[in-house]
Amino acid sequence: MDAQRRAERKRYESYGRPELMETQTPLRIVLVDDHALVRSGIRAELSSTVPALDIVGEAENVEDAIAVIFETRPDVVLLDVHLPGGRGGGGVEVAEACRGIAETRFLALSVSDAAEDVVAVIRAGARGYVTKAITTPRLLESIVRVAAGDAAFSPRLAGFVLDAFGAGSQEVAAADDELDRLSNRELEVMRLIARGYAYKEVAAELFISIKTVETHVSSVLRKLQLSNRNELTRWAADRRIV
Repeated sequence: MDAQRRAERKRYESYGRPELMETQTPLRIVLVDDHALVRSGIRAELSSTVPALDIVGEAENVEDAIAVIFETRPDVVLLDVHLPGGRGGGGVEVAEACRGIAETRFLALSVSDAAEDVVAVIRAGARGYVTKAITTPRLLESIVRVAAGDAAFSPRLAGFVLDAFGAGSQEVAAADDELDRLSNRELEVMRLIARGYAYKEVAAELFISIKTVETHVSSVLRKLQLSNRNELTRWAADRRIV
């Protein structure tokens, strides 16, 4: 563990000690849920119980969530899995779009306990997944763990992740090694191309020129030793990274 990680962990561990909370810089939280009443309830619970949490933003759909996360760059996003808007990807789409914000971590908070939802949002970059049946103290503990870079799961849900990633651990490791060759922008382009976006659509989504998209695609194909976008789509689908 490097010095930065040790310092970060020391800071966040103090949030579990009430006598230190008043002296700490608050953890900055964004709430993402399509039900205003749910957001209001979470805000009230966390704000009244934990003075060292600062709710810096809220959103009810994919587009607003991405915008407020990029604007506020919070420590933790409490992210509902099923959200309206965007291209229909819900919380997964939000997590993927904000993957490049290094200081922000995601904790899924959802009524769903379906394995496919859990695995999808973890693959998208979330550090944890808890259901809305969670108690306030357990939610606080989960927020603190995720902020510190650890994982947090409701007990039954952890098994889904172990099954999904353990069974194909060698394939996942190989995919990680290959993805490490790509820049963040190349990775963004690769995911959109693999989902069937046209070059023009990728350019509009990422606010870059079509020529730049073509350059990135060529670089991705070269680095992954693939011949065309069809092979790229199959490559990404086989590794479940789209």
